Amino acid sequence: MPVTSATGKQRRKVRFASTSQIPAAKSSIGLNQPADSRLPSTTVSQDRPKQQSKMSETQVHPAIPALFKELPIIQDPLTTETTKLQEETVNKCLPYLKGIHSCQKGQLNRFGVPALNRDDHIAYLYDSLEDYPASFVALDASRPWMVYWALAGLTLLDEDTSQFRERPMQNPTGGFGGGHGQLSHCAPTYAAVLSLAMVGGEEAFQMIDRKTMWRWLGRLKQPDGGFRVSEGGEEDVRGAYCAMVILSLLNLPNTLPPDAEARKHGFETFTSGLSDYLSRCQTFEGGISGSPGSEAHGAYAFCALACLCILGKPEETISRCMDVPMLLSWLSARQYAPEGGFAGRTNKLVDGCYSFWVGGCWPLIQSAINGTQPATAPSQTLTGNLYSREGLTRYILACCQGKNGGLRDKPGKHPDSYHTCYTLTGLSTAQYHHYHTNASASSRGDYSSAFSWKFLPVTTSEDHGSDISVFDEKDRLTALHPLYVIPHQAAENMRIWCENARLEL
Repeated sequence: MPVTSATGKQRRKVRFASTSQIPAAKSSIGLNQPADSRLPSTTVSQDRPKQQSKMSETQVHPAIPALFKELPIIQDPLTTETTKLQEETVNKCLPYLKGIHSCQKGQLNRFGVPALNRDDHIAYLYDSLEDYPASFVALDASRPWMVYWALAGLTLLDEDTSQFRERPMQNPTGGFGGGHGQLSHCAPTYAAVLSLAMVGGEEAFQMIDRKTMWRWLGRLKQPDGGFRVSEGGEEDVRGAYCAMVILSLLNLPNTLPPDAEARKHGFETFTSGLSDYLSRCQTFEGGISGSPGSEAHGAYAFCALACLCILGKPEETISRCMDVPMLLSWLSARQYAPEGGFAGRTNKLVDGCYSFWVGGCWPLIQSAINGTQPATAPSQTLTGNLYSREGLTRYILACCQGKNGGLRDKPGKHPDSYHTCYTLTGLSTAQYHHYHTNASASSRGDYSSAFSWKFLPVTTSEDHGSDISVFDEKDRLTALHPLYVIPHQAAENMRIWCENARLEL
């Protein structure tokens, strides 16, 4: 029986891009390749660059600040290929930010911001869960990711995902591959475990062989404290983050298996040497790279910070392992004006997916500065907002929504489920205060501190100074756990079930 949207709207027929639009085969997307790889479009009818609206500037909504509708006052006179691309991007974004682009539909709110096209995005994500044509074979190793992106996006939009319960592809030796018969890899394993957590229920949780998972992860632990992403694969902070997410959600022992190679180098636990390894990934710029000596990148920054927060209290782990003032400087430089969105690296363009990869770093840094809060009476904004929530909200709602559903990198790009998921997640992050507390939902075992996070909605009553809430309440999304990127309750339910399920090692 076909799945029906909770909105009650009739489902669209699935539409795919033509074969000529499918890129040549690449490695898996998402955390498998968090640089600048992108999914192809999953619908034929997409936004394409259009002629700018002929509406006069006097019709621009009066509530839109000059910061988001004018070029920067100070500009570098040096002209390079990069500055030309930046200028081109700004010129594409400005008509959307002003609310005068011909493809924008509906009225702007009192802040001059478009509404969230909720029903269109829901329909788009349901479409992305259906069958793909043979030409999408290039994405075969990303199957668990495509499920996760769709389920996470639907969860953000208040859809019930418990109906999606099909047996995943765990390998007998532990871990999940990207597809049938493929090598176990941390990234698709992470996506599969999170998808099962969102689906929820004992039937879903029992699909995971926790014993073989524990032994497989033990084989990935490295002598320098980090993790490989697969046996014989590369070592970087993706592997560390994915491993810690899996270990903590499934309540696996911190003790390394007896046959783990890392034991020969003096390590006894999964966390041995890990914080030192992550510390070495901070670069001269202040950002965090995938491995020591590499370029700082927004997705790696989130992976490292979230990993540290799984290890313990943010004010202890982050403050001990990172130069926080330098990190704040680097993260702050990733948000641009007039666009309002984030770029993933120095000298790069804004991209909707970094609404989460960079935007998701801020609650973790904020908690490291504020310290652990009482669960019953938190001090919500001890340091104020560390980034412009208004700017990010304007960029997402004005520039990233596709005309026919789904969200995209930037104007002129095609929507896809990857960008839909992480751009919506970034919007959700901007709509809530996330804080670490002294009360954990986990009653025993290792990593219990990771289940001490709570949230409160950002409200218009808190608006002050130059950073205000510019979204309507009807456009508020579900809050996701700042470490696991699934609903708080879904993460807690999986953890509690695993605490109560006996594990024979």
